[in-house]
Parts: sequence; structure tokens; C-alpha cells
Amino acid sequence: MTQAVSPAAPTPPARTATRPEKLRLGDVLVQQRLISAEQLQQALELQRQTGKKVGRLLIEAGTITDESLANALARQLRIPFVNLKTFPFRADVVKLMPESVARRFRAIALEDKGDSLLVAMADPLDLAAYDELTRLLKRNIQMAATAEGQLSLTFDRLYRRTDEISGLAKALEKDLGETVDFGELTANAGAEGAPVVRLLQSVFEDAIQVGASDVHIEPQEAGLQIRVRVDGVLQTQTQADKRIGAPLAQRLKLMAGLDISEKRLPQDGRFSVRVKDQTIDVRLSTLPTNYGESAVMRLLSQGKGMRRLDSIGMPDAMLKRFREVLGRVSGLVLVTGPTGSGKTTTLYAALAEINATELKVITVEDPVEYRLPGLTQVQVNDKIDLTFAKVLRSTLRQDPDVILVGEMRDTETAEIGLRAAITGHLVLSTLHTRDAISTPFRLLDMGIPAFMVATSLQAVIAQRLVRLNCVDCAEPREPTPQEQSWLTGMNDSGEPVRPKRGRGCSTCNGTGYSGRQGVYELFEMDSELTQAATRSDPAAFLKAARERMRGQTMAHHVLQMVRDGRTSLAEAMRIGFDAEDQD
Repeated sequence: MTQAVSPAAPTPPARTATRPEKLRLGDVLVQQRLISAEQLQQALELQRQTGKKVGRLLIEAGTITDESLANALARQLRIPFVNLKTFPFRADVVKLMPESVARRFRAIALEDKGDSLLVAMADPLDLAAYDELTRLLKRNIQMAATAEGQLSLTFDRLYRRTDEISGLAKALEKDLGETVDFGELTANAGAEGAPVVRLLQSVFEDAIQVGASDVHIEPQEAGLQIRVRVDGVLQTQTQADKRIGAPLAQRLKLMAGLDISEKRLPQDGRFSVRVKDQTIDVRLSTLPTNYGESAVMRLLSQGKGMRRLDSIGMPDAMLKRFREVLGRVSGLVLVTGPTGSGKTTTLYAALAEINATELKVITVEDPVEYRLPGLTQVQVNDKIDLTFAKVLRSTLRQDPDVILVGEMRDTETAEIGLRAAITGHLVLSTLHTRDAISTPFRLLDMGIPAFMVATSLQAVIAQRLVRLNCVDCAEPREPTPQEQSWLTGMNDSGEPVRPKRGRGCSTCNGTGYSGRQGVYELFEMDSELTQAATRSDPAAFLKAARERMRGQTMAHHVLQMVRDGRTSLAEAMRIGFDAEDQD
């Protein structure tokens, strides 16, 4: 374990399990010349006024960092300083200290030494916390110092609710017995202590804690599988008896106002839940399978801040061109990509860019995923025949300047949108296509006349999301033969590429990745392309379009990210590009 603790502060054997001496933090910091006597006096004066700890006041004032504070305490007390970002935690050791105790005393168990327990604390001078931990854990405590800011993130990362979810699932299995009394379950579903309600609450809390975008509840032949999607990749939460799938699906359908008696047809609905002081919009989709109803929930946080165009990862040159397109008064701008590729985020970043008091902006969506002040937002509802096409027709009578259509799902919606773009409106929407240059052909395939596509379509952005290398564990990695082949085909500039990949650490839960970013390509129509599209000459159009996109495709963008060490070659290839198609 020595690789995770600072070698500058070894722990003397005679002091490993003794009670720490009482010291004044301010005196320690002055003695080590981290602050001046004047700064200490100012902090003490603020302490008398606010009641906050001196260390917290100095950190808030920017006088010191929490890392430098923890290092100073480690040197003074002759105890280790531990960087929690890189420490190789063991789940069985961490769980020796219950989550409630860890959060209360700002401490976490690091290593079981047999006769003692190595515990990292944000404030190793807190003698009351030391005594209480010794009593609660019934073990001698060997202390280490760590940064306060690292502890909260570590708690959320390590104290997953997997065991709690599994335990609640088993409790629900016992309550159900061999048969499920749906009438009784429905009557008691709202009771605070109902196992099904507690199980769903734990599932949601764990999903929010790890930043999941979706929750999948999937009945299988061998049992029920609950998984969450984090950074685009599914992770298993728990496996349970498949009998609990029916009451879980029924409870979710009740929350979404769906028909609980209908189990033969797919259903879609939505509801909101309050989890960890956040309001989460949940989009529910149910699907009948051989072993019961599968339920998938998309989680959308209402409190999530609106992204700006300059923060979504679009290259500077492309961003400049896109802003010029958004400055036009009419035309159609499409964002394409598969489900979950961030299309709506890009569209709303664009709306935030052009939203002004002198413009009338109307959005037509299913559902409304972001709430932006100053916009008129409409949510379609197929159940009452409030379709995209019907709302869009009414929208044109509202004198809009800019219209956002959530998705061009059918020919009627697409045709109305293109006519609006021709008649003096700026229309933003999404479409499902593989890349940017195939988008005009997708519109033609939907039955849209070629002249409408040629005269209304201004620009297309195609995008994907790629996982980013974890900054705490990324290291150089030699390409595999397959990766080298892809790299050779793509790297037409001849510049050397030294790829990196995260090896996996506690920060990234061993995945090597942390967070995602968009990868983009922008295709603009010009006079030559418009003429080719009008003549319905696919060969001429494709030849001219590929020439325009040379060196500016999504594949080239992700290759630059690999060159910068921001993502791995494996991740670049995972998003499905073929180098032969990107020349």
C-alpha cells in the first residue's frame, strides 16, 4: 500500500495506534510558513464572527488549499498523507466503516492492519472524532491525513447502493411469496415502508450518485437484471429474482400514469422524482418480453446547467462557422446522430446563443428536456392527437423567428419544417443518420421533394459522444495491431501519434475513463451542392460533398483527441468509424 501514501511522512511504529496530541491548527500553519501571523489573526477574527473552523476559513479565502492543509498536518503529526484519487481501495476494508459514520466524521477506512485500522481523516486534530471512531469501530485507529475536497467525491464513488439494492430486492422476494397479489400491491404501493418503493428509491439514488443517464430493469430467464448506463456504457447494479420484475414495472407504470392492466403492448410515459435534493424528469419506456416487461428510464436532471456552444467540445474553426450559420434569418439546420449522442444538448446550446428579446423562439418537443427562459416551449402528446405536425402548423401562426423541432420523425413533420425554413424561419431539428453528407439523401428517402431539400437545408452537424481518459490514471499505451491499422489509415498528416489510455483507478471506478465529450463534423450546402441536389444527381453530390469534408470529419476530430491524449484509440474506434469511408 506504500504507493498510495506520501513517503515524506512515514508513521513511527510507536505512534500508530496512540491518541494524537492536541495542537492548534493556526500555530502549525504559521510554524510551517504556509500562512503569516496576520493571516492567522484575520482568520481567528472571522472564526469568532462565523463559528467556522480556521482551516475552512483559510481555504474559502484562497489563502491555502485543502491539499496543502492536509500535507501540513501530516508533517506536523508525523502521519501519512493519502491521495484518495489514486489510492487502491478495497471494498471489504471501506465497508468496515458504515457510510453514515464515514460522512459524519469525514473519515474513510484505508487498510486493515490486523491489530489496527488505517483511517484517513480530513481533520486529524479532531480528538473527539478520533475517540468516537475508536469506540464505534472497536479497533485501534492509525490515522492518515487527506484533503477535505477529495472525501466527498470518494464517498459518492465508493459507497454505492448495490448491497442495499440487493438486500431490498431479497426482502421484496420474501414479501411476494410464490404468487403476486397485484390488487394488494397496488393498494399498498404508496406506503412509505413498502419494499418496492424503497427498492426503486435506492435504484434512483444510486443512479444519480454515479451520474447515470439511464436505468434498465430487464427480466431474464435466470432472474431480473438491473443496470445503469454511465458514460455511455452499461454497468450492472444487481441481479434479483425475476418475480419482483412485475411489481417494479407496475409501480413505475403507476408513477407514469400508464395502463397497469396492459402488459402485451409497449407503453411510454414520464414522471418526476425528487432524489438527493434534485428534481429528476424520468422518461419511461416499457416493452413486453418473453419473461415479463422490460422497463428503461432516461434520467434528465432539471437542475442541470445549460451548456454553452463554446463548452461542448466543438473545434474552434467549426464553432466559428456554426455561429455564422445560426446568424442567418432562415433555413434548416439539422443535428444528426444516434439516440443518446447529445443532439438536444447541442441544439439548446445553439438556442442559448441566439435567444434574444427581439426574437420569438418556439420549441416543439417530446418531451421538453431543458427549460430556457424567454422561449415558448410545447410538449407533444400523441394520446390526445397533439402530434409534431399538428403543433408545427399552429406554431407557424404564432409569428416565430426561430423554431426548434425535437425530431423529424415522419414525412409530414419534415415537409412542414422545410416549408417553414423556405418561408423565412430559422428551423433547428434532429434526424437519425450515419454522418452529415448522407442527411440530404435521408430527407429525399422520406419523400421530400429535391428542390425543397436543396433550397432550405443550410447546414448539418453530425456528432457522437466519446469517453475521455481519466486524468488521474492516463498513461502511454502501445496500439494493438487492429488499432495501428486504423491509425495508419486515418493519420494522413504523418504526424506521430502517441496514444494514451487510463489504466483504471478509484477515481474512474477502474474503467480508465471519466466523462464524455462530443465529436463533431459540420457540412454546409453551397451553390454547387445545391445544383447537384436539385438535379437529383447523387454521384455528383457525393463527390463534391466528400471533397468539402476532406480532413474535417468526425473521424479526424476524434483522431485529434487521441493525439492530444484526451481519449484512447479503442474509444475512437468504438464509435464506429471506418477509415476507408472517411477519406
